[in-house]
Amino acid sequence: MSHVLSIAGNPGASPKSSGILEYSHQFLRRKGLTTHAISVRCLPAEPLLRGDSHHPEIQDAIARVAQAEGVIVVTPVSKGSYTGILKAFLDILPCNALRDKVVLPIVTSCTAGQLLVLEYALKPVLSALGARNILDGVYLTDYQMQFAHGGKLQLEDSAEEALDQALQQLTAEVRRLSAQSSTADWVI
Repeated sequence: MSHVLSIAGNPGASPKSSGILEYSHQFLRRKGLTTHAISVRCLPAEPLLRGDSHHPEIQDAIARVAQAEGVIVVTPVSKGSYTGILKAFLDILPCNALRDKVVLPIVTSCTAGQLLVLEYALKPVLSALGARNILDGVYLTDYQMQFAHGGKLQLEDSAEEALDQALQQLTAEVRRLSAQSSTADWVI
């Protein structure tokens, strides 16, 4: 069964990021994929900031990235870029940690004016980690996300359509890669 890992790069408890990840995980599970999540803010701060890849919790997070076939990276815009805590986690990953993985970046912001964070800040660092199959990504603003009674995320129609299309593409690419690797196992 294909496996997708989400990495939440928000420094605090964010209902937006949590809602987007829950929405994404439900979508992918309906498509038959398994999902897991890493919330970078829940990793031990001192080893993370020191770059201590030998710490057991950091090793576990790195192993989860290695095992995934697809990776969703969700981050809010912070000071015109992705968050520092996400950068600390990405810095601790091995050089080719995202090689042979499908990567879907998702960026949230309070305004539409920081769209370039996706293309000029986040995608280059994902590429530097070996990702060659980086999907277009999704940029969501506060006005596209609302919370219904009970705290359930509701997306504006165009935002929901964009996220659904990206998740459908992620599903298709992960399945394609999974099929290729299982076929390669039989080749002598």
